[in-house]
Amino acid sequence: MRATDVLRSALVNLVEEMGLSWPAKAVIEPPRDARHGDLAANVAMLLAREAGKNPRDLAQSLAESLPERCPDIVKAEVAGPGFINVTFSPDFWRQTVCEVEAAGADYGRSAVGAGRRTLVEYVSANPTGPLHVGHGRGAAVGDSLARLLRRAGFAVDTEYYINDAGLQMRLLGLSVWLRVQELKGRPVAWPESYYRGEYIIDIAREMLAEDAGLADLPEEEGKNRCYERAMREILDGIKRDLADFRVEHQHWFSEKTLVEGGKVAAAFAALDKAGYTYHQDDAYWFATEKLGDDKDRVLRKSDGSLTYFASDIAYHHDKYQRGYEWLIDIWGADHHGYVPRMRAAIAAMGQARESFDVVLIQLVNLLQNGQPVSMSTRAGTFETLADVIKEVGTDAARFMFLSRKSDSPLDFDLELAKQRSLDNPVYYVQYAHARICAVLRRAEERGLNLPERTDAAQLAALDTPEDMALLRKAAGMEDMIANAAQTLSVHHVSHYLMDLAGMLHSYYAKHQVLDAGDAGRSLARLALLRAVGQVLRNGLDILGVSAPETM
Repeated sequence: MRATDVLRSALVNLVEEMGLSWPAKAVIEPPRDARHGDLAANVAMLLAREAGKNPRDLAQSLAESLPERCPDIVKAEVAGPGFINVTFSPDFWRQTVCEVEAAGADYGRSAVGAGRRTLVEYVSANPTGPLHVGHGRGAAVGDSLARLLRRAGFAVDTEYYINDAGLQMRLLGLSVWLRVQELKGRPVAWPESYYRGEYIIDIAREMLAEDAGLADLPEEEGKNRCYERAMREILDGIKRDLADFRVEHQHWFSEKTLVEGGKVAAAFAALDKAGYTYHQDDAYWFATEKLGDDKDRVLRKSDGSLTYFASDIAYHHDKYQRGYEWLIDIWGADHHGYVPRMRAAIAAMGQARESFDVVLIQLVNLLQNGQPVSMSTRAGTFETLADVIKEVGTDAARFMFLSRKSDSPLDFDLELAKQRSLDNPVYYVQYAHARICAVLRRAEERGLNLPERTDAAQLAALDTPEDMALLRKAAGMEDMIANAAQTLSVHHVSHYLMDLAGMLHSYYAKHQVLDAGDAGRSLARLALLRAVGQVLRNGLDILGVSAPETM
């Protein structure tokens, strides 16, 4: 937000002239009540003791100096215990239109990330079955978070960790192998745990159709062949579902390569060097309790097999070895207890704790007309992500998944998501964009042609409170993106777009645009709407949602 930068720069200079240092906890943000100005700063309250002054007196001194330092500030007042409330001139806000026109698709970008190399790892579901609705929410959050971070200036890569080793994969191979035997009419002793989905039977049937002698192979060879085929087919299906959902992963990382590439040994060596490992009862232990975990953890069991934690440590060690400075993992909320031990591993490897973050994804409750939808595998239910995409579309699904904080449960009403009404959040935002496009088309038909760039003087007709409100909201996009990126809060984007769309709908209901009274005012309002349309497009792009021009 240009206003934030302008005010911060002016205050920093004033504070330095007083011989003081800008406080790390200084906050500049819009006040809760818009009647109190455009921005509020708490710097005087933080510096009062160092300056040896009453907070209000220090705030008054700073406030009196601001208008002369910055002509764009028309009023600076002291409020409460020492807040400085600042109001900018209407011309300052009108300049937002020109800035949006100049930046176009890049409007709202921030440099706060400073090119920090970041790896976002998300979905990473075991390739043992199709993606379900919970995976869909994690996919939307991970993909949109990567888009958001890039707009905030971070250098972001995305990755899917393929769990292609371990017990679950052996169980997958066994499940298909047993179905192969069953389809051949042979007696089968079903284990207590195995994969029961219809997709397992389909894979077994396909394999038999291609090789009738499959069931006669030695058991281990048969199970291995079933595992390899099943994993490949399921992973291909996962990739198709993610592509349909507009989700991309730049890297697909195989768990097998950790052992085969010596990466587990390298991670263990790093832990040994740091002095956090020991041997006990023929097992290899990691002393995580010293680093904040509730107890020590086994890395290699007495039978020589690795624990899941060992693989995860090796995987994250490899991420750092590849040069990433910030690791962000998207995990299901049921993994919240795993976070402390992973942080312990990060610290033991000599990495800063703030270089690793986890975004937790809570459950999705599917509803239909307000009633819960069964999450079984029976026909007609919506267990898989593909089911939901087919039912409501990618736009609605992504927007609904991103409409609430990711670690809060989400009620997803399928019927609401399909409605073409302003009660549907995604329709509400998309319709605002389509409405703007329709007005611009009608203007062109009438001969009201906007120039590619609007001269600032032509915007003087934007003089109503609603004009100023739209301008201020559009101008806040950069601050919103920077804050959302730093706090890993993609839902801030959807909330911002809902607010902006609401203001646009209210504006359209209150003010004439094409018949505003004179051509100059109409053109000014058209320029404002065009700028708001660009901001909506840019925000929807972060969410991976389309911005239709007609609806």
